[in-house]
This record gives sequence, structure tokens and C-alpha cells, in this order.
Amino acid sequence: MAKALGFTYIANRFYSAGVPKVRAQKYVLNKYFQGEPKKSDFQIIEEELSVLKDGEILTEAEFLSVDPYMRAYMIGYKLPTDMIGGQVAKIIASRNKKFPEGKYVAGSFGWRTHTICNPSLPPKIGFLPTTLLPDISPHPVSLGLGILGMPGNTAHFGLKEICQAKPGETIVITGAAGAVGSHVGQIAKAIGCRVVGFAGSDEKCEYLEKDLGFDRAFNYKTANIKLALKDGAPKRVDCYFDNVGGEISTTIMNFMNYYGRVAVCGSISSYNDDKLPKVTILQPAIVFKELKVEGFLVNRWIDRWDEGINANLKLLREGKLKYNEKIYHGFDNMVDALVGMLRGENTGKAVVKVK
Repeated sequence: MAKALGFTYIANRFYSAGVPKVRAQKYVLNKYFQGEPKKSDFQIIEEELSVLKDGEILTEAEFLSVDPYMRAYMIGYKLPTDMIGGQVAKIIASRNKKFPEGKYVAGSFGWRTHTICNPSLPPKIGFLPTTLLPDISPHPVSLGLGILGMPGNTAHFGLKEICQAKPGETIVITGAAGAVGSHVGQIAKAIGCRVVGFAGSDEKCEYLEKDLGFDRAFNYKTANIKLALKDGAPKRVDCYFDNVGGEISTTIMNFMNYYGRVAVCGSISSYNDDKLPKVTILQPAIVFKELKVEGFLVNRWIDRWDEGINANLKLLREGKLKYNEKIYHGFDNMVDALVGMLRGENTGKAVVKVK
């Protein structure tokens, strides 16, 4: 991989915009992932950005996101292609009155240091709208990539619209210590549900129970899943928020109550596999228990994006929503951060601090 160069500003100013030209760095994917992503799959290149036009803003990235979907989605792009991803960035120049200089935005800018965009237009890559971050002080702006961003809205809409969880019901969450799963559990507790989580270490399970208030949490690597369900969900399972797929999902769905609801958010257990793993057939449980199983992408609710953010911000301010971040450092370390997240190094949201 090419060695990342320093941020370079060219001193001369152009036209009436009064904005110095900027040389941005970005990650370009040149090779489809085989197994875990590798640094050799990418190249960091520089490009000189154009002069700002009316309605546009120039941003500088402060935090970049690494998310499971990145591993799965890139096969759909023709190579070479800019790497996708969300970021929180500071507006360093603006010709848009609604987006003043000095404010922060979240958007689908990809893995790059500087971006010019018109916030009123759809993003060139990804799907997230370019939005101004609300005042979330004293909390860090990186939450715009977590509980107040795409993972937060995934949890909010997935639980409310797909699972339709009700007070007194039992919900099981896999990938429960991740950015989405840890959030789902807390919203479910606020609704009045019994919450059972599966995570990948004893430390994560302790965090879920002691810090986030899960009723029970089990290490899926060491626990007998069937016995864990009998222990943690004595009234069986009404809602299942599936982040991982695999055999554990089959076991959970066979333990559900009649008319249970399953929100299929992801299948991180197989993202790095060249071939999909074989698991026990699901259809008997779906048919005989009359389960509702629905996959979803959060951009289904793109027209309600601010609704989800404001709902999560309200829970945060009421003390009903806690968060944890795994922060990696340096633009050069994006690939390491992505791999680490896919390996489960993070508790809560994984982000990269650019500088």
C-alpha cells in the first residue's frame, strides 16, 4: 500500500469562494476481498479537490466508521472503486447557509480525508444523507457514527418496526455487544422487555449485564446455546434480533414462541467465508411456529432519519442509553480497524480517529 502523505494545502485562493484548494487522500479498492480484508487490497491515493460551487461545503474528516456491511457490500462495485463508509467531518469552508463553517456533519463520504459535497443532493457513494449533527455536548461527535447515526437508527427502526417489541416480551440479540446489538438491548429494556444477549467473550457479557442492564448474557463460544436459552428465556423468545446468522440463529428460532418476530440485520459470522456455511434447516421452525422473519436495510427509513436520531438522543439525555467506543487511531490504520471489528475486537462502536 502506498505510504499515506500528509494533508497538503495550497496557499493560493480562487475566485470569490475564498477557499484554498485541498489535496485529499482516499482509499481505493483494487482487489475484491478474499477472506479477511488486507492492506494489499487497497491503495491510498491523492486527488486535488475543485473550487467550491454555490450550495457546496468542504469537510475534513475527524472520525471514520468501520462496519460489518463494508465487508459484504464491496463485491457489488466495479473495481477500482472508492471505499465506502460513513464519517463525521468538520465543515472547514462553506457556500451553503444551512451548513455553516465550524459545524459537524455525518455523511457517506467514504474512506477519505476531505470531501466536497452538496448536502441537498444524494451521496455519490453509500446511502446516508449528509446531515448536520445536533448539539450533543458533552458527548463526543463520534456518536454521529454510532448511537446517533446509522447503527443507532438500525437498532431503533429494526426493533420498533420489524420486531415490534412489546412490554413483557423476551428478546434475544446476537452480536449483542456490537454497535447495533448493544443499542437494541437498551431500547428493549426501556420498552419493558426481558433482554438476553449472546456475545463473544466473558468480558463482553459482563459489560452487557452490569453496565447496560441486560437480564442475561452468554458467551456463545463456551455456552451450550440450548441450555443458555432455557436459563435466560424461561418463557421462550418472542423477538429475535439477528446480527450474525449461522447455527446459533437456527437454535434460537427453534426456541421461539408462536407468532414470534425475527429481524434479520446481518450475518457477520460468515462475512469472511468464501463459501456460505451449512446450517440446520430453518423452515420447520418458521412454519410450525408461524414466525415472521424479515430482513431489512436501514435505508428503508431514510425519509425518517432525523426521527430515529432524535429518539435516540432523547434516550441518551434521559440516561437510558449508554455507549462504548473502540477507537483506532490514524488514517493509515483503516484496514486494521476493519479487520479488528470483523474479528470482534470492539465492544460497542468501532471508529477511527483520523489524526
